[in-house]
Amino acid sequence: QLQLVESGGGLVQPGGSLRLSCAASGFTLDYYAVGWFRQAPGKEREGVSCISSRGGITYYADSAKGRFTISRDNAKNTVYLQMNSLKPEDTFVYYCAAAKATVQAMCVSKAWSGSWGQGIQVTVSS
Repeated sequence: QLQLVESGGGLVQPGGSLRLSCAASGFTLDYYAVGWFRQAPGKEREGVSCISSRGGITYYADSAKGRFTISRDNAKNTVYLQMNSLKPEDTFVYYCAAAKATVQAMCVSKAWSGSWGQGIQVTVSS
């Protein structure tokens, strides 16, 4: 069974940091691009950052540039999102997803299908 599990979310004060992890089981991430997405209630899910299967290509939404870093450790079958300088407007449920697609397709044109994690809450508040 293909499964993605997010961890590392929670409550953090403005200016703080969190590192989200996306661990895969039942399949190897080696051949998959992985993306982090976020969604507020009643809103469309938006791409935050995506990384290619070998890690050589990354994409960041404007809201994430300079603050978030996506990385992957294929030996651990895990992708990370390091989030620094967090703001209250970063408060969302964050999801990871894996697909045999390009970074462009996953994060920009959204022309892909694949597997999703269950989501994890990130709350930035004082």
